[in-house]
Amino acid sequence: MTSSLIRGRPRRATAHIRVRVTHAVLGALAGAGWLVLPVMTAELHDPVPVASAGTVPGAAAPQQDGTSAADLVLPLIAGVTAVALAGYGYLRRTRRARTRTTPGTVSAQPPVPTPADSERQARAALRLADDCVRASREELTLVAELFGEKQTEPFTQALRAAETELSAAFAIWRRYEEGVPQEAGARRQALVGVIGRCAEAGRRLDAEAAALDRLRGLDEAEEGGDRGVGAALVAAEERFRELAARAVTAQETLAALRERYAPPAGGPVAGYVEQAKDRLLFATARLNEARQAADTGDRQRAVRHLRAGEGAVVQAGVLVDGVERLAARLREAAALVPAVLTGAEAELAAARRGPGRTATAGPQARPAHADLVLAAVREELTGGPYDPLDALRRITRAVERPGGSRSGVLDTAALLVARGSVAGAEEFVAVHRGAVGAEARARLAEAVRELAAGNTARADAVAGEARGLAERDVRAYGTPRLGTEAATAGLAGAVLGGVLLAETPDAGPPAAYGGPRTRSRHQD
Repeated sequence: MTSSLIRGRPRRATAHIRVRVTHAVLGALAGAGWLVLPVMTAELHDPVPVASAGTVPGAAAPQQDGTSAADLVLPLIAGVTAVALAGYGYLRRTRRARTRTTPGTVSAQPPVPTPADSERQARAALRLADDCVRASREELTLVAELFGEKQTEPFTQALRAAETELSAAFAIWRRYEEGVPQEAGARRQALVGVIGRCAEAGRRLDAEAAALDRLRGLDEAEEGGDRGVGAALVAAEERFRELAARAVTAQETLAALRERYAPPAGGPVAGYVEQAKDRLLFATARLNEARQAADTGDRQRAVRHLRAGEGAVVQAGVLVDGVERLAARLREAAALVPAVLTGAEAELAAARRGPGRTATAGPQARPAHADLVLAAVREELTGGPYDPLDALRRITRAVERPGGSRSGVLDTAALLVARGSVAGAEEFVAVHRGAVGAEARARLAEAVRELAAGNTARADAVAGEARGLAERDVRAYGTPRLGTEAATAGLAGAVLGGVLLAETPDAGPPAAYGGPRTRSRHQD
């Protein structure tokens, strides 16, 4: 115990104690010197005389006694002073030891975080880990196109492992939000589990970041790095030109959707074409700067602008794909609606045949309510433009039941609706991740789990919640204030989309494959 405390004491404090001990010893030596000095003086300069016959014994005694008392005054004062100094130093050391916070003492223990603090840490960890996974997935899609699946397999495995850890963290967090577990200590451990899972997801990605740069030829120490940057630039520019043409087509597709279907049908992709053009504008500037930097031999600057341009190109692709996928789903849904109506009416007819059939084949909702829903959908079919996906959603929910089999066309319709909802929420979060919080991401992760488990109705509902929360976060976040020139160059959209990490006043470095430790490594 003593040795450990000594080892834990600061060196400066030890030096002060040595000085005090030295002062005390010197004071004691001075006092002892004053005590011995009279005796030495008496022996050297005033030897005891031999008494003569005529001398009266004891006549000189008074003079000797007076000299001895005077000689003892100064030594006594020095001794008392030394003792007082030593006592004062001891008291100061004792008082300081009681109030000092050194490692190993009780007062040095870190304070226990409150539940609110732990929840904030868990939310921040979830958001950071989700951002790392999404940015890593974006870059890996480009790398796989250049090098093939075989060479990128280690990075794909690391990404899958990170996705698994993150999914588990979101599942723990979702149960925590629902009040499970209930005991306070167990809830604290649940939050620790969330943070630990997120940290492990980031560690898996961090471990492969340097190897990915070496494969791409982006590492400063890698020979032939200029060729790696050049090849990546060529691939990014080719994809950019393809997306520029597709963005024009997507604009036409969106206009056709507005004419053919009711306005709410195109709501999930409202503004996507404009955002795609904004990302492409940003990509144009960054890829040009990367080309110039590569030509002058400034590889670090070239890599930074290359990654920013690549990220913007990928997000432009997500936005354009979103418009095209919605158009395809609406066409498929419109073709399914008549058959789904027929299947729903067959379900209702089976429910009305008797109580014995209702328990196994009857719908969960009341037949009268289902009849109203089906009648409203039939009226929409003949009344002009309508939203086919919303029609399928209402039909499948009207005849939904907790268990048992139902007609295949109804299951097909429910799956189409759920996939569309989950994909729409995923696209929105992906291109707005700079503003979307942990709650929306957690709902989206839950929707993905429900869809994988075959719970289509639940997946559709939770995906709608996720989309609503994400849109709320984006409205609250607003537009980053980066100046007129920055907004014109698409910088604000890049920050909103998480292409740039906004860690510095100039919007920060681009996001790259990796965890929290390596994702911002491409910076000047």
